[in-house]
Amino acid sequence: MVAIDREHIWHPYSSFVDPPPVYPVASAQGCSLTLSDGRQLLDGMASWWCAIHGYNHPRLNEAAKSQIDKMAHVMFGGLTHQPAVELAKLLIDITPAGLDKVFFSDSGSVAVEVAIKMAVQYWHSQGKPGKNRLLALRNGYHGDTIGAMSVCDPVTGMHHLFSDSITRQHFVEAPVAGYATPWEDRHIVEMRQTIEVHREELAAVILEPIVQGAGGMRFYPPEYLRQVRELCDANDVLLIADEIATGFGRTGKLFACEHAAISPDILCLGKALTGGYLSMAATLCNNRVSDGICQGEAGVFMHGPTFMGNPLAAAISLASTRLLLEGDWQANVQRIEAGLQHGLAPCAEFAHVKDVRILGAIGVVEMQQPVKMAAIQAAFIEQGIWIRPFGSLVYVMPPYIMTDAELTHLTTAMVKVIGQPQLFTG
Repeated sequence: MVAIDREHIWHPYSSFVDPPPVYPVASAQGCSLTLSDGRQLLDGMASWWCAIHGYNHPRLNEAAKSQIDKMAHVMFGGLTHQPAVELAKLLIDITPAGLDKVFFSDSGSVAVEVAIKMAVQYWHSQGKPGKNRLLALRNGYHGDTIGAMSVCDPVTGMHHLFSDSITRQHFVEAPVAGYATPWEDRHIVEMRQTIEVHREELAAVILEPIVQGAGGMRFYPPEYLRQVRELCDANDVLLIADEIATGFGRTGKLFACEHAAISPDILCLGKALTGGYLSMAATLCNNRVSDGICQGEAGVFMHGPTFMGNPLAAAISLASTRLLLEGDWQANVQRIEAGLQHGLAPCAEFAHVKDVRILGAIGVVEMQQPVKMAAIQAAFIEQGIWIRPFGSLVYVMPPYIMTDAELTHLTTAMVKVIGQPQLFTG
């Protein structure tokens, strides 16, 4: 199996010329992965942040089994079904006020594509086709498809490889202040000036609220987000909040926009939506956007994925979201936050560590130098944990069900491995 994989399967951000090792997984249960050779690894990644309830959860399994006997899929054009309707209503109820329209898609990147198209089509419908550019933050990440890539960081997003193929967007520097840094007006000056200068061509500002994910795992102040909302309103620019990574409790709030008590015009959801069972995403918007589009030239929104509103994914998403809401997710996230703060604190003493930062169920250790990926991955596995660093960042986003004992195991193993400077370049 490994030989076939190595020869033929292209893994994310990997090379066939010098392929990194891959580790076959036989099964997963709770917070643990069982490899084909019998070794068990405590998963600190929640499978790229989506398996918030852990693996093989009986309630989500039952939702899948129950729905698949009714229908696994049916086209959404001209048809509807109960799982999608109930899920849409639930998402409207729990997301920031005013987001009353729901467009389902099949991945986070597509949810961002949909959001960008909504913003551009909205202004075209308003007779302002020149408002067709986006303003984004450097160090941001919004997906790997062509439109989403255009609003990722132009350097870390590897835009230079595709510079002739993607739309040229506007960027401002990422917020320099941390989550709890005392607010100063200088933190918002560049954003304010850029919006005011380019307001006639800006369709929307797009950002990851409070936490920038794969572009750098950076946290920034709620006041920054609140002021961006005000600037968008004052300059007739839409605001897109990409909560694909931050949604469903990860930052300590159900949605990261709640840290600043704001509501975007368009909201992107994904990852934890299905609890990690299937790929599904949603783009929500307010009535201003939906009415503006539908009263325009086309009369409809010009998008429609084949697997839009997939009943099987919708049923599991509904079960996952209800499971989250019915449990004490806030206490669990706070407990994980405290455990990460305590457990990762020793890393700050290492000379080769640049920063340690924690927010909600997110723990980040930023190194002075990039990791040696194959070597550090093997070292983590030797300690019985699964972590997937990138660049100079070693981070975790555990499932919310992780016990205190498991969390101690995770952080202790991280400190032991991070304490080995030979695992980092430089």
